[in-house]
Amino acid sequence: MRGAEVQTGVMASSTSVARAQGRVLTLRTSDGTTVCEFCVVADNPPRRLRGLLGRKGLNQGEGLLIQPTHAIHMWFMRFPIDAVFIDRDGQVLRIAEHLPPWRMAAQRGARCVLEIASGEAARCGLAVGDRLVMNPAVTVQ
Repeated sequence: MRGAEVQTGVMASSTSVARAQGRVLTLRTSDGTTVCEFCVVADNPPRRLRGLLGRKGLNQGEGLLIQPTHAIHMWFMRFPIDAVFIDRDGQVLRIAEHLPPWRMAAQRGARCVLEIASGEAARCGLAVGDRLVMNPAVTVQ
């Protein structure tokens, strides 16, 4: 997300996570509320295509940030998600809550989509207009 505020932190040092899943970030609102503690970035065609396919669900704090994109599909998915559409400045444009399998969602102007467990957006108090901040994830070895 070009223009998104990036604060300093410790990059995920687990090489197996980095190699298997790509970069790992933590996303917070500008007031510091954690929205996604362990967010894998899908920023190349194979990772974007795979998405969450094959997973049985997402745990609280897990997510997938797909970029660049303004639309997602839920074909062949096994569980519902919350899809958060974000513009290039990190502002939340739309939240598609409880998006079920076999559906699609899109938002004009979105630069990326954060996929989190169904109900997580409401649990975190995330709202349209909030600004998200990306930080490298901190891992304990």
